[in-house]
Parts: sequence; structure tokens; C-alpha cells
Amino acid sequence: MTADEPLVLGIETSCDETGIGIVRGTTLLADAVASSVDEHARYGGVVPEVASRAHLEAMVPTVHRALKDAGVAMSDIDAIAVTSGPGLAGALLVGVAAAKGYAMALDKPVYGVNHLAAHVCVDQLEHGRLPEPCMALLVSGGHSSLLMVPDVTSDVRPLGATIDDAAGEAFDKVARVLGLGFPGGPVIDRRAREGDADAIAFPRGLTGPRDAAYDFSFSGLKTAVARWVEARGRDGRPVPVADVAASFQEAVVDVLTRKAVRACRENGVEHLLIGGGVAANSRLRAMAAERCAAAGITLRVPRPGLCTDNGAMVAALGAEMVRRDRPPSTLGIPADSSMPVTVTQA
Repeated sequence: MTADEPLVLGIETSCDETGIGIVRGTTLLADAVASSVDEHARYGGVVPEVASRAHLEAMVPTVHRALKDAGVAMSDIDAIAVTSGPGLAGALLVGVAAAKGYAMALDKPVYGVNHLAAHVCVDQLEHGRLPEPCMALLVSGGHSSLLMVPDVTSDVRPLGATIDDAAGEAFDKVARVLGLGFPGGPVIDRRAREGDADAIAFPRGLTGPRDAAYDFSFSGLKTAVARWVEARGRDGRPVPVADVAASFQEAVVDVLTRKAVRACRENGVEHLLIGGGVAANSRLRAMAAERCAAAGITLRVPRPGLCTDNGAMVAALGAEMVRRDRPPSTLGIPADSSMPVTVTQA
């Protein structure tokens, strides 16, 4: 880190976390997060209106906390970066409006960036500059995507994506079936450690010879788990929750890692990056490490705290935009809930 590198504040409000990150170059100075997940837990999922109101309440205190953690003043900030999309429309609006306000008050440039590209770029804060190209497997509650990334600031190419439920969404729904609560990812990961991953032969979606090589489908798997559990109930037999969790998790992780390694091999890419909230899953990390090592592929996975939604990833991408002299956005940047991954900057 040098003093002449840009000091960028990043704002993330695409879902239920209000994230404020401060980055100088590729050095993380602050990563403050205010989550409203507990408010959504009683509904079994994120409620957009609740999320938007939580962002409004948390924005200014979280910005102040990040500045304090970084030991800088708002006047020291060189640029503002904000998630412009994709995400929940109302939640995005709060972050974009805040970014515009801070940019106008400070007379500093603002960069409206893509949430998925930010999930890729955050790895620079831990493992240094991204190799070009790299393959990115992004797995979260809303996305399961395979991306070729020649340049994270301007050239992100989708190779495959989920055609129905994203992996994280499937984790949440299976956790609900098992009575494990919300969010489902962390609790299934914990319970799976007590179970047998080979106990139940759950299906692997889109893995046949005629199926799309890089696309994902987890809806059938989710339904198979629900039917298996229902059948046990009808027969009056107890449900082995740990075995179901482990077998379900193994099916998801098997498909994700198999397709990611295949994409690297078939496209001549030597580096695989895994990001998104599901990248915090311990079994996904372990299987990816095993399969990448066997294939001679270098694996990059940020620490779990940087995999879930956060402001650090937005600041990281904003700092990279500044470093590469990408033009800033205008103050008319939209909150685009369906922003395509090919658009890295609004």
C-alpha cells in the first residue's frame, strides 16, 4: 500500500446487508457490515421492504463506523463506489442514492458497479492482483454462475448460470424442509459434518452427456430432498437430518466443482476463483481444493467474511476502476435490479 493509491469507499445494499468498505489500492482498511438477517428469519427469507428500511436506518452509522475503523475522514476519500445492480430494486435504490449524495457533497467521482464483478474483484484484497484471464464460480442465494474474466473492470463473459434455483436458494429451501431455520447455508454446513454424505443418492442436475455443460439446476434436487423427507414422514420413520444435510450438500458441491473444473480445462484457464455467500461452505472449499489440485488448477477463494455480501468488494472494484483509468459513472446512475453480468459498470 502506498499513499498515492486511491482511497475508495464502497457501498453495498443489494440484499439484506448494509456493507461499507474502505480500500486503498488492494489493501482493505475497513469492512463494516450491518445485517438485517434476523429481521427476515421469521419470514423464512428476505422481505424486500424490510431490507430497504433497514438499509435506510443503517447507512449513516455504518459509514461512520467504517471511517473510524479505517482511521480516515470522509474528506480523505478519493472516490465512491456503489452496487448499481443486480439485486433487490428498493435496496439498491438506498445505496445508489447514498453514493450520489456523498459524491456530490465531497465533489468526488462515483462508480456504479456490478455486484457479481465485485464478488470476483474482492479476492484481490487477500491474494493480490487477479490473473488474466481467470475463471470465476459465483455461488450465492441469487446466483450460480460460471464466468470467464479477462478483465474484471470491463470484460466479464458468462459461460453458464442457473436455469432455476440458485445453489444458495436451494440451501435455504432444504433447510426449511428440515426445520433448520434461515439462512440455510451455515446450518446445513454444520449439520452435514455430523452426517454421511453417501447415505442418500440425491440427483445431480444437468450432468448428462446432452445437458448444457456449464449451466446449473438445483430445483430438481430440492424437490427430491422434499419428497424423500415427506416419504419418511408418511412411513412414520424419523428423518436423519444430518445425513440428509450431508447428502444434499454433497450433491450441490459435486456439481459446482465438477463444472467449474471442466470449464477451466476446456477454456485453457489455469486459475479458478470461487466467490459469493455459498463459497463460505466448508465442503465446497475442500472439494474444490481437491479437484483443482488434481487438475493442476490454482484455486483462489477469499476468506468466508469476504464471500458474503460486503462493502469491501465494492470498494475493491471501485479502486481497480480508478487504477485502470476507467471513466466514472454520471450522477444519473440507475439502480438496475436485473443488470447483466456483462455490464461491469453502470
